[in-house]
Amino acid sequence: MQSLPALLTRLRRAAWLTLALGLILASPALGETEPRTAQGSAVGPPRVLVTQVATPITPVVADHLGEGIERAAAEGYSAYVIELDTPGGLATAMRDIISDTLASAVPVIVYVSPDGARAGSAGALITFAAHVAVMAPGTTIGAATPVGPEGAAVSDKIVNDAAAEAQALAELRGRNAEFAVDTVRKGRAAAVDEAVELGAVDGTAISLAAALELADGRTVTLAGDRQVVVHTAGAAVTRHDLGFLRQVLQVIADPNIAFLLLTLGTLGLIYELATPGVGFAGATGITALLLALFSLSVLPVNAVGLLLLAVAAGLFVAELFVPGTAGFAFGGAVVLLLAAVFLFDDTEGVAVDPMAAVPLAVLAFLAAAFAGRIAYRTRHAASTSTGADVFTDRVVPVRQADGTTGRTFTEGAWWTIRSTGPPLEEGTEVRVVHVDGLVLLVDPHRASSAPDAPRPVADRQREATS
Repeated sequence: MQSLPALLTRLRRAAWLTLALGLILASPALGETEPRTAQGSAVGPPRVLVTQVATPITPVVADHLGEGIERAAAEGYSAYVIELDTPGGLATAMRDIISDTLASAVPVIVYVSPDGARAGSAGALITFAAHVAVMAPGTTIGAATPVGPEGAAVSDKIVNDAAAEAQALAELRGRNAEFAVDTVRKGRAAAVDEAVELGAVDGTAISLAAALELADGRTVTLAGDRQVVVHTAGAAVTRHDLGFLRQVLQVIADPNIAFLLLTLGTLGLIYELATPGVGFAGATGITALLLALFSLSVLPVNAVGLLLLAVAAGLFVAELFVPGTAGFAFGGAVVLLLAAVFLFDDTEGVAVDPMAAVPLAVLAFLAAAFAGRIAYRTRHAASTSTGADVFTDRVVPVRQADGTTGRTFTEGAWWTIRSTGPPLEEGTEVRVVHVDGLVLLVDPHRASSAPDAPRPVADRQREATS
């Protein structure tokens, strides 16, 4: 029989062996048999999250891509892939996308596709920022010189800033910095073969699967100088495209659409004020203004432009109260044109097209002048349901007569009547010409000259039952 010290020694050794075996099995270096993803987690076949951007670069697109990069990292995808085809877009949105790419915890792959697509202007810098950049046959990249509205030249300060950014991104990813700078300063562009030869991108691929194969095995540097190996060969693809709401928002995130919505919304409210009680014009106007407010929220707006819009709306409303010469409507149209010029920040290349602004201003002038005439006629039209005008020009029966005064029963009540001409005769009909307090002034001659004139409904019903 073993002594107690010997038994304790054996138990201690067994515990140490068990602990050592557990550490060996849990060790990533010795216990892992499957390949590691770019994030360093042991999983099955690699997966990639793929989105398609075939529109101009806007804040809507930037939000979508930022969300996708976060989702790819949170859900353990091997990479986030952007299928890119864009002519360019807003510099602020481009910088947001680049910032999200540089801070990404998973590799971001830009695949310029399909055949014939382009990574132009802002799209070129987004491609330079990607961890892996691949182009499909027939695609182009470059022409990244910043421009103002309608292609106008911008200051050297803006160009120098964009060139420095392109150079920094190219050097960070080990790509051709000279070509990146030329795309900004000289507007240089290159087809796929030249771009690959220059080292502006990493390669060419005829399909998404081929692009993932090309990216596989590359060592890239993620945020925090963390180097990982990309594992995307044969990866399962999960789509992350724009949802319906974001597609709608992308459509209206356009300066011309925003200006159109603002104009139509203002006119809708003006017509609601001119003809109250209808509701359709007001509902349409409010809806258009709400959509316009979203457009303004994602576009670079100047405060001066917003103030001019408010002044234009005030002048259009003033036309409703002082119609005739259409002076307020004309002033509102002029201010509306000025608002179109100052509404957006032209240094971002965003502006309202004059070919859209001028017709809308003319339409607003005509619509406001017409609405003013409608409001004038509405205010001066005789009432047919309330007030003294309800009796004017009515034919009423004389129930009691005493010289030029008498009584009549109309509209469910007894009224005193007084003739403006000859004495009244009981049983005859007279026409109301005016209301003096609670006395109806009547004209017997006018009633006899128009025997077929309509009489109040209450009187006709009373006669039918008597």
